[in-house]
Amino acid sequence: MTRHLLFLTGTRADFGKLEPLAVAARDAGYRVGLFVTGMHMMDRYGLTRNEVRRTPGVEVHEFVNQAEGDAQDLILARTVTGFSAHVRSQRPDLIVLHGDRIEALAGALVAATNYVRSAHVEGGEVSGTIDEVFRHCNTKLCTHHFVSSDAAARRVRALGEPDATIHAIGSPELDFHARPSGVTLDEVRARYAIPFADYGIVTFHPVTSEQDTIGQQATDLFAALEASGRSFVTIAPNNDPGSTAIFQVLEKLPKDRFRLLPSMRFAHFSELMKNAACMVGNSSAGVREAPFLGLPSLDIGTRQSNRSDAPSVTACEAADRAVILDFLQTHWGRQAVPHAGFGQGSAAERFVDTLSRPDFWTVSLQKAFRD
Repeated sequence: MTRHLLFLTGTRADFGKLEPLAVAARDAGYRVGLFVTGMHMMDRYGLTRNEVRRTPGVEVHEFVNQAEGDAQDLILARTVTGFSAHVRSQRPDLIVLHGDRIEALAGALVAATNYVRSAHVEGGEVSGTIDEVFRHCNTKLCTHHFVSSDAAARRVRALGEPDATIHAIGSPELDFHARPSGVTLDEVRARYAIPFADYGIVTFHPVTSEQDTIGQQATDLFAALEASGRSFVTIAPNNDPGSTAIFQVLEKLPKDRFRLLPSMRFAHFSELMKNAACMVGNSSAGVREAPFLGLPSLDIGTRQSNRSDAPSVTACEAADRAVILDFLQTHWGRQAVPHAGFGQGSAAERFVDTLSRPDFWTVSLQKAFRD
């Protein structure tokens, strides 16, 4: 009997991590389904469900779980309802979810309460925001843990999870960056109308616990970037509470210096990163993919606190104008030593190898804390 794997994706970011695993599982002979919801279904964020639909050989089910501005608890409730109905219909052998988003928490709850085997990707990490709480909740709810590093494995173990369920495979999105993108920089610039060849990449997301100040943080950060005289490709923030305040800042930026994009295809974004002068913001790409590529990055604020110890990452607050300008002066265009703290770009292969082990499918669904 062919086992059925159901992947839950709610954002362009988590799909970038789940897609290599889904494709590898498909190629290994598993039946693969994708439950697509969240930001993927929203025009303002690039309608990235179209990116998911381009994945050949998988089953795609789409579900609208929110409208602009909805509270996270309401989004959680709707996602639980919609995903539960789909799980009962499809009866997957394994639910695969990623990280710390509200959709992932919904998926973990559905899996646990229905006693469906589940796999949590990139648990055991710290970030200093409410995302970390969601991430640790998912660890306790899920059956198996595909972690990105030995440090993450230790934290999952500290949460009482048995060694037999913890699998260190590295960060799956690095699989994209470890291979040729398949496109040229000229093709990327033409597709996205990027007018400059010398550019940095900036992405600044909301922090849900800092909604009252996130607009001012965005104002401070982009004022410093504008003062630097540099040019930036700016990727729009995610849809967490506070995004409206960030968009208000982005929409006032000079268009000859800041190319604002709602989203990008993964191959194109990989090529863009490989040729960038630096990365700025609070995206996980700045503390994970950027160090892997040797791209200097400036991590702003608390969203990725303690996430990476790569020497190519500089951290500061959005209001630290002098630090931001100094970083752009001293690190712009200077290749750093690539950092392998989150793997070597072989996560999908390790994922499928783990699935092929008979004992993977015999771990008890009745969880018990391991001291």
